[in-house]
Amino acid sequence: MSNKKFFLVGLFVSFLVAGFFSFYASSQPDGLEKATAEQGLDVTVIDSPNAEGVLADYGVAGIENERLSGFLGGAIGVAVVGIAGTGIYFWVRTPKSGDIK
Repeated sequence: MSNKKFFLVGLFVSFLVAGFFSFYASSQPDGLEKATAEQGLDVTVIDSPNAEGVLADYGVAGIENERLSGFLGGAIGVAVVGIAGTGIYFWVRTPKSGDIK
């Protein structure tokens, strides 16, 4: 399998997992959140300034359809991480002999 085909298949699978399966993610609190609530340590908790942001709660604000909102939130997340990863790769990679001028 060529590198380009491998990259495209990986990209498709990433969008599928993040976009489709993210709708089925648990809405229950994580272990740390649950433990602090059980110990009574959550009385001073304040919401993040981003709690009402465009991509809060694994969705896109303003889109009423939950499935579409979750899919777009996951797809945007994959795109942002992919762009950041690609940028870091090109920033830290060892240049080939033909790249140096």
